[in-house]
Order: sequence, then C-alpha cells, then structure tokens
Amino acid sequence: MRISTFGAVFLGLLLALPIAGFANYKDDTESDKKFDPNKMIMHHVKDAHEFHVIDFNGKPISISLPIILWTDNGLTSFMSSKFHHDDSGKVVVEKNGEKFVKFHEKIYKLNEGAASIEFDDKHHPVNASKPLNISITRNVLMMWVSVLVLIIIFTSAARVYKKSENNVPTGIAGFIEPLIVFVRDDIAKPMIGEHKYKRYMPYLLTIFFFIWINNVFGLIPILNGANLSGNIAFTLTLAVFTFIITIFSGNKNYWKHIFWMPGVPVPMKIFLMPIELIGIFTKPISLMIRLFANITAGHIIILALMSLIFIFETIAVAPISVLFSLFITVIEIVVTAIQAYIFTILSALYFGMATEEEHH
Repeated sequence: MRISTFGAVFLGLLLALPIAGFANYKDDTESDKKFDPNKMIMHHVKDAHEFHVIDFNGKPISISLPIILWTDNGLTSFMSSKFHHDDSGKVVVEKNGEKFVKFHEKIYKLNEGAASIEFDDKHHPVNASKPLNISITRNVLMMWVSVLVLIIIFTSAARVYKKSENNVPTGIAGFIEPLIVFVRDDIAKPMIGEHKYKRYMPYLLTIFFFIWINNVFGLIPILNGANLSGNIAFTLTLAVFTFIITIFSGNKNYWKHIFWMPGVPVPMKIFLMPIELIGIFTKPISLMIRLFANITAGHIIILALMSLIFIFETIAVAPISVLFSLFITVIEIVVTAIQAYIFTILSALYFGMATEEEHH
C-alpha cells in the first residue's frame, strides 16, 4: 500500500509532539543533570498559560496568553510573558501593588512583605496564597477556537443546502451529512426511540462533534498538548450536562425502578434502592473518567516511549521508540472519533433509560 506524501508528513508532525515536550523540559534536565520522565510527561499533559512553540538559539518562543486574577484588591490582569517562561516561582511579577509568581503552572500571590516564594519540606508554598484564577489558558483558548470552527463548518454546510435546488450535499455538507445521519440513525433512534429522539438530537450532535474536534486538536503538534479532553474539568462539565438532562428527563417508570423496583419482593426492593440511587451518580462519573483517561493515556504512552531514548542514553533505542510511537499515534487518530462516539452513545442510552415507558 502506497502512503501519500501528505500522510507521511502528517504522521511525522504528529511524532514531533513528544519532541516539543522534551524541548519544554530542557532547562529542568540541564539543571538536575538527570532526565526525569515523570516530570517531563506531567509537564506536557497539564494545562498552561502559554503556547510554547519552539526553542531558537537557546531561547523559547511562545505565544503569551492573558492571565486574569481576582484578588482582595479586585481584578488584576497581565500577559503570561511577564514570567519570562519561568515555572519555578523564581520570577516575581508586580501588579497593582501585589506580587505574583508562577509555580507548576499555578499562580500564587505572595503574602505582604514576602520578596520571593518559600516552600516547606514537601515543597508546598508557605508564604503565598492562590487568587481566583480565571485566566485564558491554552485549553480555554482552544475550546473557543473549536467552537468557532464548528460554527464555520455548520454554517457553511447550511449555506450549501440553501443554495442547492435538490438539497444535494456537496463540499463540506457532503462530509457532515453522513455523520449527522449516523448519530441520528445509529445512536439516537436505537437508544432513545423513534418517537422521542428528536428533542435530544441537538445535544447529542453537539457533544459528538465538540469532543471529536477537540480530540483532533490535541494531536496537532504546534498546539503543544492543548488537549481539552485530557482535562478532567472539561469531561466533568460534559458529564454534568448529561446527568442533568437525564434527571429532568426521567419519567414515573424511571424513578419507580430506582426507588421501588417492581416485580421483586419488598426486602429486595429495600436492598436495591440505595444501589440504584448510587448508580445515578456512577454513570456520569464513568463518562467523565473514561474520556479523560483514554485521551490522556495516549499522550502519556507516546511520551513514555520517546523517553526511553533519554533514559537509556543511546540512539540504538530510537528506532524502537519511534516505531512504537508511530503505531500509538495512528491508534490515537482512530481513538479521537471512538471516544466521541462512546460518550455520545452512552449519553443517549441514559436518556433512553430515563424516558422508557412501562411495559405491560
């Protein structure tokens, strides 16, 4: 099978993702004189206040993002470039009569009279406090970008249908329509039912495309790990929306099966009631953890494989690391769509369970 030039270049760029992570970790490894894969991987997968693009002539080139903090003195904002790419708490930024430091991508406000941050035996700050941080991090920025991209895609598709005389999809509409039909016919209708699925279609389509496009963005090397689905707060928010819709969709039959299971003896009903009640909360929790864990695991595995070169300190390991990283990267491309599908179909399943009528 012949691999196209574009495909080869794309896979090569995907493999550059872990290299970007090693570039970010350069200063730490030089100071410690020992490579720590755990710190490097955690540094890569967590959110950040800037986009690190590349190192040039020993200096990092980054895209700064606004830091917005709410303190006792009110709203304070400045660009992340004020920290000069420092994440160790050594650089102090003075703004509105207050002093701020960045330590492990967390912003701290130094206590009054403190000139620098101090740590206890467990390396926790002792003379600083965390202000309310509502900054525009790279994950937040990419969430806005994904929303904008989705708006452009669907408005463009709608414009195609508007101009078409026979409603024949062409261009972007030809790509979007089969996916919408797939969500409708293979997810919504089987899970919810022919007569009730329409009211849930807007939500199911939104989470399917929203999760999918953000998963794809997480594979683009230039975005340097801006992976929204790898953030537990993001998956928690989506799971909460599914939970709320399920609760408010629940009919009499749904709640009866939870609090007073029909068709079983009374002692068994009492025994099953707390189990079913707990199940209401475990379902969205499983949604949250499944999406977060699967997306994060892919990045960690790739970075761990590339770390083998630096752990063994030999180029002989490079072919094995690169080949296995390439294999995992290809799997990750498939996983971006699979995880969007799983989250959507399980949400539809919960809606169907909540709206199912009693069988006689």
